[in-house]
Amino acid sequence: MAALPDSKQLDAKQRVVVVVAILASFVTLLDSSVTNVALPAIARDLGGGLSTQQWTVDAYLVTLSALMLLAGSLADAYGRIRIMQIGLVGFGLASLAVGLSVTPEMLIASRAVQGAAGAFLVPSSLALITNRVSGPAQGRVIGVWTAATTGATIVGPLLGGLFTDYLSWRWVFLINVVPIAITLLMLRRLDPDQNTAGPGRVDWLGGLAAAAALGLITFAIIEEPAAGWAAPHIWGTLAAGVLLFAWFLWRQGRVQHPVLPLGLFKIRNFAVGNVSSLLIYAALALNGFVIGVFLQNADGPGLSATAAGLASLPITLLMIGFSSRMGALAGRLGPRLFMTVGPLLLGVASLLFLGIRGDFNYWTQVLPGMIVMGMGLSIMVAPLTSAILGSISPSQSGIASAVNNAVSRVAGLFAVALVATIVGGRLDLAGFHTANVACAVLFAGGAVVSWLGIRPPKSVPDAAG
Repeated sequence: MAALPDSKQLDAKQRVVVVVAILASFVTLLDSSVTNVALPAIARDLGGGLSTQQWTVDAYLVTLSALMLLAGSLADAYGRIRIMQIGLVGFGLASLAVGLSVTPEMLIASRAVQGAAGAFLVPSSLALITNRVSGPAQGRVIGVWTAATTGATIVGPLLGGLFTDYLSWRWVFLINVVPIAITLLMLRRLDPDQNTAGPGRVDWLGGLAAAAALGLITFAIIEEPAAGWAAPHIWGTLAAGVLLFAWFLWRQGRVQHPVLPLGLFKIRNFAVGNVSSLLIYAALALNGFVIGVFLQNADGPGLSATAAGLASLPITLLMIGFSSRMGALAGRLGPRLFMTVGPLLLGVASLLFLGIRGDFNYWTQVLPGMIVMGMGLSIMVAPLTSAILGSISPSQSGIASAVNNAVSRVAGLFAVALVATIVGGRLDLAGFHTANVACAVLFAGGAVVSWLGIRPPKSVPDAAG
């Protein structure tokens, strides 16, 4: 794990805040990433094929992304620590249910509950940092948080592979117990949140409408390849989801305390950063899914789950080594250059994966792409986070973090939902290549948006005074 800033920059409680924030986010992001390499084993054990694999990922992402908006409002209203405690307990119980699942339906339902609990963790953890660490230390701390949490999304496939091959895929979902317990104990060392907005300032109806809309749209996208757009339950579900989401947006412009404050998007770096996040994280989710599954496919290299997880280890090492440094540099030089070069390198990495052929060789066909991808992520992620949250006052950090995380998860949600459409229904070599071309295009789009739209950050007054 990247080193924390020295004690001259942070006091003891601030250091605890950073560790708690990392652990809380680590749990949810690790769970997302360990799952990819376990998907073939889950499908073999429970049945359901590609649809079960997609729903195992997307049931989690639907509730995680949709309820994150509501959770951000709750964190600002009731306190980040209280909301985080609720999320940790719920996540632990849901993880047990996932590990004990005996049917695809039970697993998918448990994953949805797990995502709902996870929604309470990520925005609250980052909001703890932005509220309790300020000044020059904040950029580097966000870099440390980024290195650790993004490292979780990369090291996850290795852990998932080891557990799947040598124990069971079920243990992949039970490894959260220890970090959850540690985080709950450390939260007791922190003072309660001050200056919360108070109860009653939450748009419950809007938050639930967003979750329902995303669920309906995702169902239609995942099931369409099997049923076709002419099927009433496909186009009807999609239409209902789109209309419900349109109503949600209409409502957010009229309620007094929206879960998605549309006014935030009038802030240039916040708006541009979220558009860039949408494109980049869609590509990252698509890339992670197809690599984790394809490397184990009989139509592909046919690697073991452990070998497929080890394939991404170079990304982990580069992220841990360089993310905090990139966060510090971006704090001095501004985020624009980093948010442009990083995604461009990610696009190059996706194109390098086109070199994977029938005569598979990891060292020449996979490793170069993994190294370039690790460099791109190290350069981009911390500056992207800092640019978005640095444009928002600390009093709105909970909802701002929730919006950005929700945008990123929604991007991943729809990218995974569209896998069958993108690859033509079968994740063979041709489908894998097509998916990586799509990733390269999305990464390039994120780079262009960042270069054209991001401006040097300005100091932001705290609206809370």
